Amino acid sequence: MGRPRRRRLRVVLAAVAVLLAGLLLLAWASPETLLRAEFARQRWLAGAGLVQVQAAGHRWSVLESGQPGSGPTVLLVHGFAGSKENWLMLMPELPKDWHVLAVDLPGWGDSERRADADYGPVAQADRLAEFIATLPAPPDLVVGHSMGGQVSGLLAARHPDTLRRLALVSAAGVTFEENGFATAVLAGDNPFVVTDRAGVHRFLELVFEDPPRVPWPFDEAMARQRQADVDFEAKVLDAIGRGPESLLLESLLPDIQAPVLLLWCDRDRVIDPSAAATYAAGLRDSRTLILTGCGHMPPMERPGEMADALVGFLDAD
Repeated sequence: MGRPRRRRLRVVLAAVAVLLAGLLLLAWASPETLLRAEFARQRWLAGAGLVQVQAAGHRWSVLESGQPGSGPTVLLVHGFAGSKENWLMLMPELPKDWHVLAVDLPGWGDSERRADADYGPVAQADRLAEFIATLPAPPDLVVGHSMGGQVSGLLAARHPDTLRRLALVSAAGVTFEENGFATAVLAGDNPFVVTDRAGVHRFLELVFEDPPRVPWPFDEAMARQRQADVDFEAKVLDAIGRGPESLLLESLLPDIQAPVLLLWCDRDRVIDPSAAATYAAGLRDSRTLILTGCGHMPPMERPGEMADALVGFLDAD
C-alpha cells in the first residue's frame, strides 16, 4: 500500500473515530435525540409523516400515511403510557391505499398537555369526537388499544356518528377476571410506573410476552420521559382504572351501534382476555379474535396478523 493510500485510510479512520465519539457524547448528553432519530427512521419505513392538528383546545401530534379518499380512513388510538409511535410496526402492514392516522391523545406523547385539563376517558372521548370533526369524513374504522380502546368505546357510545366500525384491542373499560395487574391498580398502585432504566425493562416484561431488546441509550431516553410523567400517569390511572368513569363503558355497550372487532392476545397480563367476553355480552354486533403466544401489545407483537384481521373486518358485509 502506497503512502498516499495509507494517508487517506488514516484520514478516514480518524473521521470515523470522531463521528463515533460524537455519537457517544450525544447519547450520553441527550439520549432523547437518538430516540427521536429512531422514530424518524421507523416513520420513513412506514411511509408516514408528522402533522399537527388543532382540535378540542389542544394541539395534536399525528402520524399520517396515505391520502384522504384513496381508500378507507383508519384512526389509531394508543393506550395508557403509550403514543402514536406504538403503531409504527402495524402501519407498514396495512394496505398502501389506506389513509391512516395515528394520534397522540391530548396530554400524551407530543400533543399538548394543559395543567388544568381533565384527561380521563370521557373527556378524551369527547375530544376525539372534536378531532374527527376536523376530518373530511368520519373514519371507516377506529382502532383503540388498551386505554385507547376504552376511549374509543366511549366515543362510539356517546358520538355514534363519528365512526363506521370499531376495533377494540386489549381494551380497558369493562370487568374481567382479576389478575395481578388489576389487583395492584385497585389497591392504588401503578404497575406501569417507570422511574429508571430498570423500570423500563420491567414495564416491557409486563406488556410483552417476548419483550423487545431496548439497549442504552434508548432505555435511558424512555426512562427520562416516563419519570417526568409519573404524576400525570398516576392521575390518569385514577380516572381510567379506579374512578367513577372506569367501568362506565360497560354500562354503555348497548348504545354502540357500529360493528365491533374484539382483538386480544391469549397471554395478556394487563387486560385479561376474559374482557373480550364481557364486551361481546354487551355489544349488539361483535366478533372476537384471540391471537396466541402474545401479550398486551398485539400492534407490536403481531402486526401482520392484526393487519390481516383489520382488513378482513373492513371487507366484511
